[in-house]
Amino acid sequence: MTPPLRRTLLTAVALTTVLAAPCLSAPAAAGTDPWVRAWGENAQGQLGNGGLAAQQTATAVTGIARDDVRELSAGGGGTGAAANPFAVALLKDGTVKSWGSNATGQLGNGTLVSQPLPVTVAGLWGVSEVSAGANHALAVKAGRVLAWGSNARKQLGTGLDTTNPYRTPVPVQSLDEVRDVGAGCDFSVALRQDGTVWTWGSGANGRLGTGNNTDRDTPQKVPDLTDVESVSVGCDHVLALTADGTVKAWGRNTEGQLGNDSTADSNKPVDVAYLDAVAEVFATSASGFAVLDDGSLAGWGKNSDGQLGDGTKSNRTTPVVLDQLRGVQQVAGGADFTIAALDDGSVIGWGANAAAQLGDGTTASPTTTTVALPPGSGITHVATTITGKSGYAY
Repeated sequence: MTPPLRRTLLTAVALTTVLAAPCLSAPAAAGTDPWVRAWGENAQGQLGNGGLAAQQTATAVTGIARDDVRELSAGGGGTGAAANPFAVALLKDGTVKSWGSNATGQLGNGTLVSQPLPVTVAGLWGVSEVSAGANHALAVKAGRVLAWGSNARKQLGTGLDTTNPYRTPVPVQSLDEVRDVGAGCDFSVALRQDGTVWTWGSGANGRLGTGNNTDRDTPQKVPDLTDVESVSVGCDHVLALTADGTVKAWGRNTEGQLGNDSTADSNKPVDVAYLDAVAEVFATSASGFAVLDDGSLAGWGKNSDGQLGDGTKSNRTTPVVLDQLRGVQQVAGGADFTIAALDDGSVIGWGANAAAQLGDGTTASPTTTTVALPPGSGITHVATTITGKSGYAY
């Protein structure tokens, strides 16, 4: 999705040094470097640099200049045979590039061959939004949605056969006037211009928000949800910011990612508790974050590796304000880590780092926020593989 369409007070919680002022001893990156940067795991070529070696620091994605990129979204991750990490980049000319794993046709270039360098998604131009899920991708063109990759859980929304991957984009049924999309783990979300939200694919854990857990092979409107301004999609939960500043959530809640003081899944939208004055919302793999109007950040959900940055490793079922972390422009997070782009052009991260997913030049777990790219790097956006350990900045 777009640096999400997403923008969340509660009683402030004292921060430990985890979100103290970022240490600037991380590897430097030239502010004049024009390229999209990537780091972390790379076994499927998901860093787009032509190789398969993991990278501890931010390296250039070959041939993709950040000034040419409107939006970048990364999908897949995990380990073993189910690991399908890949990335898609929407260029300002309306075309789409992709790289990484292609086991389910998620690169959209007509093959099932993985690519460690960016390739062109077949037949796409005039695109306004893209999103990468666990093993499929979505694009918006002239208000219509196109999809490609795996359709095993009906996540392409075509009503077509689910046994074979779709190697090039195919149209999603019955949707128009779409302004944004989000791809999760085996399901898809679309936000229409009229503020309604439509979902399709796997209904497990209630992630479609339609009141049941049934899979859907074509889009269905999320009932009783209107005036939505932005949506952000995690692996198996969704966050939606409404015009009145309410943050709604639905789907899996085992780790508290719905933020409603519960760990029970919900197949209908529920309110994220204790939040108001919200500027943006961001769903990471199994957590949620909100940028508040006062410039602070709140987080909730999975925290087993410290990915909420509150100084603990306890899951949070309601938001915790991280009010010493200011200037956040965008948040992204994978399986066990979180990264953020700040308004000074830096990229910082927190959480696990054994796979160098924080991009700070080490594989040591930090005790404070750590720096992947220093101030002045020209970075305004970040992305991560949805369930993996690779990071991107542009």
